[in-house]
Amino acid sequence: MKRFIREIKEKDHVQTVFLVTEKNSGTDRNGKSFLSLTLADSTGHLNGRMFDKVDAVSGAFEVGDVVWVKGFVQLFQNRKQLILHEIRRAVEGEYSMPELVADLGGDPGKHLSELVGLVDEFTNPFLKRLVLETLNDPQVKELLLRAPAAKTIHHAYRGGLIEHVHSIAKVMIALSANYPFLNRDLLIFGALFHDLGKIFELDLSEGIHYTQSGRLVGHMVLACEIIQERAAAIPEFPVDLLDVLKHIVLSHHGKLEYGSPKLPMLPEAIVVAMVDDMDSKMNTLFHFLKTESESVPPTEKWSHYHPGFERYFYLDFFRRELKK
Repeated sequence: MKRFIREIKEKDHVQTVFLVTEKNSGTDRNGKSFLSLTLADSTGHLNGRMFDKVDAVSGAFEVGDVVWVKGFVQLFQNRKQLILHEIRRAVEGEYSMPELVADLGGDPGKHLSELVGLVDEFTNPFLKRLVLETLNDPQVKELLLRAPAAKTIHHAYRGGLIEHVHSIAKVMIALSANYPFLNRDLLIFGALFHDLGKIFELDLSEGIHYTQSGRLVGHMVLACEIIQERAAAIPEFPVDLLDVLKHIVLSHHGKLEYGSPKLPMLPEAIVVAMVDDMDSKMNTLFHFLKTESESVPPTEKWSHYHPGFERYFYLDFFRRELKK
């Protein structure tokens, strides 16, 4: 029977399944190896530590796998920690994915409906047709409504991608009003298509894993293939517009060292890269602080150290703001 993280208490003995979202190895002061994991289900996250048989089990599973664990819950720095005695990859029949991957992004259907409404306002008829026909494609629509935006870190849950896309699109509306020289159609296109290839890059059937296409091709090229295919079906689709659309997708990581094959060379491409990065970081930070506020005692005013942001956060202020 599944034991959920929100139900687990100090001194509990646990035998259940979790999704592995982080995995790190290290050595203690005595030079002994240990394994540090972040374990997740639909109710939250839990730190797991294993000190015995580390070499024997560390290669048996990876980030994104569902694992069966046996362990004991203790408090470490006022936070629940699962000391693991046994761990292995779970097998079919031992878990249900809806119990492990949360729906945190709101109503996917509402997100999509509002996005379609924004596209209906496009002034460029070629771009409007390309985007609407893509969103109305049955395969694209089905995958988009449940896809995560990433394997780990940000929006890594069912419906995370369309939440991420809609959030960026709303920011783009405000920016286009404040900076009228920006092309509103291209900004919203960038919000919608920059990560669209992830519907074919990530698979949710057994945890969150990369597909073969995801590993060999990647979401940027997959999105460009969608753009090329849709544009080819539209008579007299402008070649220069097609190049611009592909460029926005191919440059949206912002820097070559971040994985973009091209640097952003249009104002709209720069904005898409900036807002994508901001929305990713805000989602990561929000869920980190929310988890901290629920798991750290109210007397603790500061969060634990976040290695990605390389700092502590003033948790007491976040708690007060959350209650407003």
